[in-house]
Amino acid sequence: MSAPKISTLKELKASQYKPTSIKQELRRNLIKSIKAKGNPFDGIWGYENTVIPQIERAILSKHNIILLGLRGQAKTKIARLMVNLLDEWMPVVSGSEINDDPLNPISRYAFDKIAEHGLETPISWVHRSDRYYEKLATPDVTIADLIGDIDPIKAANMRLSYADDRVIHFGMIPRANRSIFVINELPDLQPRIQVALFNILQEGDMQIRGFKLRLNPDLQFLFTANPEDYTNRGSIITPLKDRIGSQILTHYPDSLETASKITFQEAKLDDNQLDNVEVPHVARMLIEQIGVEARDSEYIDEKSGVSARMGITILENLMSSVERRMLMNNEKSSTVRLHDFLGAIPSITGKVELVYEGEQEGAGLVAEHLLGKAVKTLFTKEFPDITDLKRTDEQNPYQDILDFFATGNSIEMFEDYSDKEYKSDLSKLAELKDFVMKHKDNALVNELNFYSEMLLWTLAENSKLDKSKVLNKITYTDLFNSYLRDSLKN
Repeated sequence: MSAPKISTLKELKASQYKPTSIKQELRRNLIKSIKAKGNPFDGIWGYENTVIPQIERAILSKHNIILLGLRGQAKTKIARLMVNLLDEWMPVVSGSEINDDPLNPISRYAFDKIAEHGLETPISWVHRSDRYYEKLATPDVTIADLIGDIDPIKAANMRLSYADDRVIHFGMIPRANRSIFVINELPDLQPRIQVALFNILQEGDMQIRGFKLRLNPDLQFLFTANPEDYTNRGSIITPLKDRIGSQILTHYPDSLETASKITFQEAKLDDNQLDNVEVPHVARMLIEQIGVEARDSEYIDEKSGVSARMGITILENLMSSVERRMLMNNEKSSTVRLHDFLGAIPSITGKVELVYEGEQEGAGLVAEHLLGKAVKTLFTKEFPDITDLKRTDEQNPYQDILDFFATGNSIEMFEDYSDKEYKSDLSKLAELKDFVMKHKDNALVNELNFYSEMLLWTLAENSKLDKSKVLNKITYTDLFNSYLRDSLKN
């Protein structure tokens, strides 16, 4: 939709336009959205009954908001989606640096412009996409950056004294007048800079370098912060927290399905990958289970959290691993395999903050440990628990599979296997698919091989088989035979 054709103050008044604050504007449009069963926060999953209702209450209350949560919990994404609740177009005095409302100006420039042109004052229109301002809080941010300062060059060019308010260079906050202003990572802002926000949040006015002018910028403030930052890098001073109307806690997805929906929505995948690489449902769940295991791991700092970006990058690496294999084997399509996850280890190591014990283990081993635990957890949800098999007289549903390896057989899985070679190697042990189909009769064709691999991997995790990795090959053998072979070597 193009901008309105109104171009003068006279035409604007004739249109029955009435000035309104941005908080009132957000409130009005949210009310319309709720009544129409709309969703201004489209693409935000898992917050439908928690975070989103709290944000809506805050907007209806015309509060400034702080979103408090660990990294990768969609705080910034939510802030950017608030733009959807603004009017599509907003009138401003043409040439104004601070989006002056033609019927409610606040700057010297706008007053002079209207005094000079009267009803013929030119009007411009600003789209809602240009009414969003975002600043990452860093220790080097100054009051001049946020509020403004005297501009000596402007004073020299205009031949004005420093006492004239026309020599002021406005900072980001006044330039965001009538807009949404977001400060990310608020604790990183120095305390003396946080103090400069007091008046703006409470009284709605601001001063620049002691000038008597009192601009009253109209803003919707939204802050984000990570609780861990309070001790590691800084803190939000108490008087500032007291002036923020609503503090809303974000959280990780409460189910693997929700997490998977977020992962596939946010992953940057090539069309060739989307069209030709199949991802079994169980593989999708495994991606998210790795994140769950990481958040509970003794090797990882729980205060730091594990970002949803880990699942996204795991998926991207998985798809690229399959695509690479397809190119090497001149195949047009393929399916994600369990051992493809080893190619995604670099997506895990860079996304976790290790504690001392984790550092001692090494990031790579911790990542493989998380993958193993995730495989084991998912497998146990669908199949008999291997750890419960302790009595020698107890019927073991896995015995046929273990007997295959006990007679000296092995299964090798090369990461570059063609689909034909991959299926052929798994078919050496027909009991694998038979076992999966017996306990998972609703498994799709593309899931059977993945579950078969999971079965072998889980037996190894429970010390029923030996799993060794050398370069690009994983070999499954009987644990006793492997132990005996290693003893003879020594």
